[in-house]
Amino acid sequence: MSTETTTGRYTALYPEHQKLGASFTDFGGWQMPLKYGSELAEHKAVRATAGLFDLSHMGEVWVEGPEAAKFLNYALVGNLGAVAVGRAKYSLICNADGGIIDDLISYRRPATEKGDRYLVVPNAGNARVVAAALAERAASGPDGAFDVTVTDASAYVSLIAVQGPNSLDILLTLVPAGQHSTVRGMKYYAADEVEFTFGSGAHKLLLARTGYTGEDGFEIYVPNESAAALWQALLEAGQEEGLVPAGLASRDSLRLEAGMPLYGNELSLEVTPFEAGLGPVVSFKKESDFVGRAALEARKAEGPKRRLVGLKGLGRRAGRSHYPVLKDGAVVGEVTSGQPSPTLGYPVALAYVDAELAEVGTKLDVDLRGKAEPFEVVELPFYKREK
Repeated sequence: MSTETTTGRYTALYPEHQKLGASFTDFGGWQMPLKYGSELAEHKAVRATAGLFDLSHMGEVWVEGPEAAKFLNYALVGNLGAVAVGRAKYSLICNADGGIIDDLISYRRPATEKGDRYLVVPNAGNARVVAAALAERAASGPDGAFDVTVTDASAYVSLIAVQGPNSLDILLTLVPAGQHSTVRGMKYYAADEVEFTFGSGAHKLLLARTGYTGEDGFEIYVPNESAAALWQALLEAGQEEGLVPAGLASRDSLRLEAGMPLYGNELSLEVTPFEAGLGPVVSFKKESDFVGRAALEARKAEGPKRRLVGLKGLGRRAGRSHYPVLKDGAVVGEVTSGQPSPTLGYPVALAYVDAELAEVGTKLDVDLRGKAEPFEVVELPFYKREK
C-alpha cells in the first residue's frame, strides 16, 4: 500500500524519486517530486522526446454491477452509458448546486459476471472525497440504492505515465511483438490490458492512451508491489529515446500550454461547467436525472457571468495565480494559472473574466504587483502538437 505519516502521504515510487535526487513538494497531501534537476529541461524533453511521471497520487475507484452505467449517469454529468467498452470519457462530478467537486476520467472495461465495470480516476486531493461521494450516491439514488459495488482501490494501485513523441517506441520495448499492433492502434482516450515484460517476468496491466501534457502518451496502472520494477524498466528502455523523469513543475507548465484546467486553480465548488468552458461535458440529452441537473439547466439558461479564457502576454512579464485582470484600470477578472511558456516563448495564463470581455482578440491587462502588463484573449489551447 501507499504509506501515510504525519508529514504526508507517499507513493510506492517515493524511494525511486529519492534515488534520482528529486526535490519534493506537497500536492493534495502527497509528497510528490517537483523536479529532478531542471524543470525547463524536463518540460522540453516531454515536447521533444519523452518524460516519465509518477501519477500514483491519483485515485482509482471501481464501479461494478448490473446498474453501473445507470448509476454513473446519475452520479456524473456526462453520459457514461454511451461509452463503448475499451474507451474512456472525461467528465465531472458536481454537487446539487452545480459546483464542480472534481473532474475525472472514466474507463469502461469489459463486463464480468457481476455486470458492467468502470474505472473512475479522480484527482489526487479529491480521491477520497470522490470515492465517498460515489458510495453515498450509490446508496441513495432517486429510486433507492443502485445495484452496484463501489470499491476504492487507490491505496493499492500506482499510476505511471510516459508522455512525449517517443512514448510509443519506449513502451513497445516492454511489450511482446504479438501485442504491438494493439498498442499502436490504440486510440486517444482508449484503454486495454497489455502484457509488459519487466522485473521478474510478464505482467498484464491496464494501459490507457490519455494524458495531461498536450503530447501523445500513455498511462499504466500497476500494482504497488510492481511499480518500482516497471519504473526502472521504463527508464532503462527510454535511455536511447531521450526519456527523462519529470516532476510536477513541468507537468504544470505542460498542461497550461495545452489549456487543460487544474482542480483548485480553474475548477472548484464555486465554479460551474459553463463558466469553465466545459458545458459540452454536461449531457442534458440523458433521459434520467443526475446530481446537479436542475441547477445546471438554470445556469445554462441564464448564461455565465464570467468565463475562463486564455491570455497571451504581449510583454515579457508573466501573470500568476490570483493576479487581478484589468480593463481600463478596473478589475474584471482574476488569473488562475500563469507563467512563461517554455515552448512558445511568451507568457500565457488562464483567467476568469467578465463574460462580455471573453471574445478572442480582447485586449486586457494583468496587475503585476502594481504595474499593468498587456495581455490579449486568445483561443485555447495555447499549444497544439502536430499530428
